[in-house]
Amino acid sequence: MTDTTLDEFRIEATTFLEANAAPKPAAAEFAWGQGDDDVALFEEFTPAEEARLLAAAKGWLGQRAEADLHWITGPTELGGRGLSRAHEQLYRSLEGGYDVANQSFFGIGFGMVAPTILAHGTAETHAYLSRMFSGELVGCQLFSEPGAGSDLAGLQTKAERDGDEWIVTGQKVWTSGAHYSDIGEIICRTDPDMPKHKGLTGFVVDMHAPGVEVRPLRQMTGGTAFNEVFFNEVRVPDHHRLGDVNMGWSVALTTLMNERASIGGGGGGGGLGLASATRLIEMMRHFGVSEDPVLRDELARLYTGYQVAKFTNMRAAAKMKAGGLPGPELSIGKLALTANLTATAEFVAKVLGPRVQADTGEWGTWAWSMFICGTPGMRIAGGSDETLRNIVSERVLGLPKEPGIDSKSPFKDLAKN
Repeated sequence: MTDTTLDEFRIEATTFLEANAAPKPAAAEFAWGQGDDDVALFEEFTPAEEARLLAAAKGWLGQRAEADLHWITGPTELGGRGLSRAHEQLYRSLEGGYDVANQSFFGIGFGMVAPTILAHGTAETHAYLSRMFSGELVGCQLFSEPGAGSDLAGLQTKAERDGDEWIVTGQKVWTSGAHYSDIGEIICRTDPDMPKHKGLTGFVVDMHAPGVEVRPLRQMTGGTAFNEVFFNEVRVPDHHRLGDVNMGWSVALTTLMNERASIGGGGGGGGLGLASATRLIEMMRHFGVSEDPVLRDELARLYTGYQVAKFTNMRAAAKMKAGGLPGPELSIGKLALTANLTATAEFVAKVLGPRVQADTGEWGTWAWSMFICGTPGMRIAGGSDETLRNIVSERVLGLPKEPGIDSKSPFKDLAKN
């Protein structure tokens, strides 16, 4: 790790930001009926708008790379800066004060795929890392299948060895950003004679390779942020394997732990974000229910829930070393996120009533339907609430494992969904 102090790094980062981005204007005091009332959980763009925003994001990350600010905690031998997580957090807080490109396209690659490649990859796949953080490559996560969602170990996409290559055949589903991704982390069944949690192997697959087909999935919000991906005898070189053959479950766990920490530690898990306390208070005032004691109590509980999640995530982040694997206890952050979002949706529905179900053209009403429709998806993304409760109970609290899981029979002998 380099010896750049936080004070020195602050000066360096501030100098870069001042030279390449405009400071965000001071936030105007919120006023009901003014400005954009969009509060959707999932960002949805037209194809042209998405392409424009992605190009802008790649351009901004390229500028950061030129200043050696793209992969702050990454090992220097792989193109990173070799600084601490505190340096990275400092940069994020500083960049938050400037008007820069939307970088949500890279969230899965940075938060989930890259840490897994770093932990389990080969020299060939390690070469992707700096290119990912510089915006040259976008990564996606290819785990869920039509018959293997929460039960990831039940996946059936197969990879068969053919000399120095593997032939991948199967289907993945609910893959965010697959349509603009360059590489993907995929877990495949490589030995059906082993129990289902074994006989799995991870790979890095070229999303532009022959045999890869991406089809959009339309969700109930109306957007198509997710995809199903078909693999028809896609060839993957063995040097793109993650970890040892048939040891893919440990690779998957690395990704899942980082995924839950990434989602749970984001704005939704730690703060009200678009659903700010001020916005909700003004909504109550506008519709004449600001003195309702039941709603006031619910709002106070809602605010408290977000604040507790924020401080819990901060405490967890302070204990986690740069490059370290998040522990199972960080599943609590993801659970807190979905609990807070669900409580927000229920609170808004009580305040707005039928206004949230029909587009009357009234500001700040119908827009919440996108938030409410997106909330159920967050209870599934990154591991369902039920799965995460099992993880916390078994791996954090030490309670007995759930009965009925067959961890001994060969996968080929198990009933398939």
